[in-house]
Amino acid sequence: MKKRIRISLFVLSCVMLTTACAKYDNDSIAGASSTQSIQDLPQKDKMQTSENDNVRRDTDLTESDEDKVEEKESMIMKINDEAVDVTWEENASVEELKGLAQTGLTISMSMYGGFEQVGPIGKSIVSDDKQTVTKPGDIVLYSSDKIVVFYGSNSWSYTRLGKINMSQNELEQLLGNGDVTITLSIE
Repeated sequence: MKKRIRISLFVLSCVMLTTACAKYDNDSIAGASSTQSIQDLPQKDKMQTSENDNVRRDTDLTESDEDKVEEKESMIMKINDEAVDVTWEENASVEELKGLAQTGLTISMSMYGGFEQVGPIGKSIVSDDKQTVTKPGDIVLYSSDKIVVFYGSNSWSYTRLGKINMSQNELEQLLGNGDVTITLSIE
């Protein structure tokens, strides 16, 4: 949701910048009163034309451009230097975690209860705890300052952050044999 808002704001800013910097001939400017809007000016003055007179907008984002914007903001999780595929939630906690991951965030995790790894993120971030039944692969925020990764299940009050896309057996092998180190980064 926030990505779409950012993209919309980017497009709107580009349109405003392009409109403000557009060249107008003296007739179209002289013909416009100070209360007239840009929409009232002749269409040829509002848009650029290519050499073959096809109208194009410089600020339109193509799907590949949107993919590049999303790729730029992808948060990567590594467990003991092994990159894992994560589907991140779209919430304020994940956005704040991405901010911490900008410079690389390393979290020393500890096994707990035979079904999870827990580690401090170094500061409190925004949370929206709800009673939750976790499943293997769930990544949650606990007590606003700890990340928990499950290879079993539990029921408690957490803020959902994401889900590791691995089987329970793969998760148990990765997380169930001792303490691990998690690294979060933006790539």
